[in-house]
Amino acid sequence: MNRWLGGVSGGGVLDMALRYGGRRGYRAMTYGALRKPSGVAFTRSRGLEVVYDPMINQGTHFSDVLRERMHIRGLVPPSVQPLDMQAQRIVKSLNDIEKPIDKYSFLQQLLDRNVVLFYKVLVEHFCELAPIVYTPTVGQACQFLDLIYRRTKGMWFSVYDIGMMKSMTYNWPEDDVDVIVVTDGGRILGLGDLGSNGMAIPIGKLNLYVAGGGLHPKKTLPVTIDVGTDNETLLNNPMYLGVHRRRLEGEDYMRFVEEWMDAVTTRWPNACIQFEDFGTANAFALLEKYRDRYLCFNDDIQSTGCIALASVLASLRARGLSFGDLVGERIVIAGAGSAGLGVCEQIVQYVASKGVDSKEAYARFWMLDHHGLIGKGRPAEDLLFSQGSFQRSDLPSGMGLLEVVRAVKPTILIGLSGAKGIFTGDVLREMSKHVERPVILPLSNPSDNSECTAEEACKHTKGKAIFASGSPFPSVKMSDGRVMHTNQCNNIYSFPGMGLAVSTCGLRRVTDKMFLASAVKIASLMSDEDVSKGILFPPLAQLRDVSAHVAAAIVEEAMKQDLLRDPPPPDEDIVDFMATSMWTPYYDVLVPVH
Repeated sequence: MNRWLGGVSGGGVLDMALRYGGRRGYRAMTYGALRKPSGVAFTRSRGLEVVYDPMINQGTHFSDVLRERMHIRGLVPPSVQPLDMQAQRIVKSLNDIEKPIDKYSFLQQLLDRNVVLFYKVLVEHFCELAPIVYTPTVGQACQFLDLIYRRTKGMWFSVYDIGMMKSMTYNWPEDDVDVIVVTDGGRILGLGDLGSNGMAIPIGKLNLYVAGGGLHPKKTLPVTIDVGTDNETLLNNPMYLGVHRRRLEGEDYMRFVEEWMDAVTTRWPNACIQFEDFGTANAFALLEKYRDRYLCFNDDIQSTGCIALASVLASLRARGLSFGDLVGERIVIAGAGSAGLGVCEQIVQYVASKGVDSKEAYARFWMLDHHGLIGKGRPAEDLLFSQGSFQRSDLPSGMGLLEVVRAVKPTILIGLSGAKGIFTGDVLREMSKHVERPVILPLSNPSDNSECTAEEACKHTKGKAIFASGSPFPSVKMSDGRVMHTNQCNNIYSFPGMGLAVSTCGLRRVTDKMFLASAVKIASLMSDEDVSKGILFPPLAQLRDVSAHVAAAIVEEAMKQDLLRDPPPPDEDIVDFMATSMWTPYYDVLVPVH
């Protein structure tokens, strides 16, 4: 194992890693804290096994020595090319592809054959490619997964597997998993029940964990739990990849998830489980059932709430106010599902943390669902989970959005309805009548479901709006030369940092206070000058820096709550420690073993 391989000896790399800092140093060396080489990987694979394994395949990068040692001479083109040149070739091919869904398929096929090259391209071109690997393009990928599916990247657990899930987990080859993203396909973005086709969501989400948070790709696992679907189109489609049956419900559904949770936490007891795109009722029920038993969180409820709170806090700065002034805001929210409730609950928790009575905190909200305002006269039995806490006693139930805006004169308007265009010109103009700089947050994904576009918000508020949306919109330049800056209020600023904290320091539980700390940190990152212009967040190109700060804030909060398994070194800056713990996409030094 000390034989010279491509310029670095296996034993030398191992010795260097151990000198770098013991156990944590070896992990950092292996997973990419130090670039070039990224780390060392030992493999028994030879020949085509090497070329066909996406985790160790280096394509045209294999050195002459490695080609001989790995028995792949003649199995790859003769030119030895650096990673940068390989990435340039991929980008050139991408630029020749017109349709986003075709770009998505091209990138997924790249991930199937060369993981490092895929992430090299994604990290270096993140702003252009994040909308391809995730929202909005991933929504289309889910709709057509039965046509574009090529190769598995995760695990499916279906109703056919009841009683066998614990043994099934050992079919996955990795013993060390940090983050599992799981969906039941019940409410995919704003597209509804897509059943097993929802698998594109966990895959895309974990692409962002790796690219934006520096997790090692081998330590992530996408999962779909296929409990059936109520989507008639899928049930009648013979090519549908999932189970052709109606969804499990009630106790049958909860027993299925219970078996799955027991299985994955037995196999990977330190992995963080992220629930993604579950229907509202199941989302809240599962979070309440498991949040104190396992290391888990719900992205739609807690991460969405975190970044929405960060948007609101940053918008206060943009208006010359302080974070504490949130207690005086009037907030109208269209959308009372898991995401809408998650947003409101996070804001309530933040206000309450400032010493405000929770009843008074809830009184800052006017919440609408598809029946209109949740107000006086709405039967209690018609309300789900915490919707009742937001019920108004001063206004009648069923009022439309425009009526509510006229009556309330809100300072902040949030959309998580999935209903395209409900922030009409009349609504936006009414907002502008009562506040100098209205905060407009159409957060529904994908962009086709956005409550309004940036251009509409700019036009009807005369460019005064502080604007953030769930899917990206370009900034709007007005005829007088002014610019209404847009922001992407996307969970992407939140969850990669959570994953980094988990992988680096080993959280025991995820708590709401960790998300509050994340929101405050995110809202504090921009300078006063930038925020005054309506620029609320750093550009996505700086996401890894953001994730390091967010992870540090989470770890600091976790230390206060004694919820860390592996605290950072006491003499090291936590942000720097997080940054240097990230995996970076460079090829490992391959060491063949027998």
